[in-house]
Amino acid sequence: MSRVRPALPDEAPTLSALAFESKAHWGYSASFMESCRAELTVDPAACDGTRVVLAEDDEGVTGFYRIGGTPEEGTLDDLFVAPGRMGRGLGRLLLAHAVRTARSLGMTSLFIDADPHAVGFYERAGAVHVGEVASGSISGRVLPQLRLTTG
Repeated sequence: MSRVRPALPDEAPTLSALAFESKAHWGYSASFMESCRAELTVDPAACDGTRVVLAEDDEGVTGFYRIGGTPEEGTLDDLFVAPGRMGRGLGRLLLAHAVRTARSLGMTSLFIDADPHAVGFYERAGAVHVGEVASGSISGRVLPQLRLTTG
């Protein structure tokens, strides 16, 4: 059974490694993954007790999310699940927690610059496609942008 709690600053390297492993799960090339490394790195300062939250069980960290933004428009900057834990409801658990956290911070919506492999997951949770945004890692790559209301 997964427990959800705020991430600590010294856990940022573990979360960064999980993000890298989770993204690589989708079959991206080694060069693509290296281009994404900086964007997949969690800054310890972001682990402020509220905006970076992890899931763990007796075997360790199994997933995490990171939210940003301000009221009323927040952002879901990261949501990653360990590849061996995908398809078991952990992503839904983390997303529901992120929505509650965002709502408690006065955010009425979360904007998500989604990996194309994750669009269906977010749409099943009620997110709607609102546009496209440039990738922060890959020049010329465009990502779907989604919006998920928190109320």
